[in-house]
Amino acid sequence: MARPRSARGRAAETLRRLGDEYPGGAAELCALRHDSPYQLLVATILSAQTTDERVNQVTPRLFAAYPGPAELAAADPADVEQIVHATGFFRSKTRSLIGMAQALENRFGGEVPSEMEDLVTLPGVGRKTANVVRSVAMGLPGLPVDTHVGRLARRLGLTDSSDPVTVELELNAMVPPPERGALSLRLILHGRRVCLARKPRCEQCILSDFCPSAALPQRPGQAHLRRRTKAAKAT
Repeated sequence: MARPRSARGRAAETLRRLGDEYPGGAAELCALRHDSPYQLLVATILSAQTTDERVNQVTPRLFAAYPGPAELAAADPADVEQIVHATGFFRSKTRSLIGMAQALENRFGGEVPSEMEDLVTLPGVGRKTANVVRSVAMGLPGLPVDTHVGRLARRLGLTDSSDPVTVELELNAMVPPPERGALSLRLILHGRRVCLARKPRCEQCILSDFCPSAALPQRPGQAHLRRRTKAAKAT
């Protein structure tokens, strides 16, 4: 196959190859255990600055104590803090969780809304969290951009922006809506296993034959990489 020369071509080939490497849809690829949009929303808020594994250790007890927004909205903050303590930033996360549950009860009838403009009004919920819930729990278009997604998108020459919203919108223009959530999760998996931040394993990477950043002698993100990536996007 000819090497893709445009950002759109690289995005299409990335989508195809990562789909073969990490099969499954967004719901299957998501590491956060959940049974409903509410549970995934809670788990995603807790996942900030910690691991999915740690969140999965905490949420069974949390969901048993507060099975829905009504129970969580009326929770004693001290009790929630004690349960979520191991995830870090437990005070701010507790405020977000209780505030989010109260907003669901007061403004959305106890249901998690599906629209982006509604989700981002909930305490503790930004575009990344909203896109996780939309794509994983609701089967709607959503492309969450975390540090892994942003890093790989820049290395692959799909964007030169470090702003997550800009990266999301630029990727959306190249990725079909049904594929956006799964692509985000596949980029995260690839970023954790192969395209590491400090020392990418280009020799093991299934994208290295067309990645503009592959096998560069210095760490990506420096000026020479930005020039090379921009040049690749222009071709």
